[in-house]
Amino acid sequence: MVTIRLARGGAKKAPFYHIVVTDSRSRRDSGYIERLGYFNPVARGQEVRLHLDAQRVEHWLSKGAGASDRAARLIKEFNKQNVAAA
Repeated sequence: MVTIRLARGGAKKAPFYHIVVTDSRSRRDSGYIERLGYFNPVARGQEVRLHLDAQRVEHWLSKGAGASDRAARLIKEFNKQNVAAA
């Protein structure tokens, strides 16, 4: 099964996550099919905290990809931000 989930990057005590589409059987930080965006939980000031390619997310969800719990919350948050900005 294909899933949308977070892949950790960044330095020790400074996490940075890529939101990726990957096979559910693969390891967290191993290869991925496509990178959809990123999440920076320690963003400060003008730094972007969450960025997603909404069209690609919808594409993968329509193809039957599942989202992890955290990825689903981030997608929902991103959609809420874009509706408020529009």
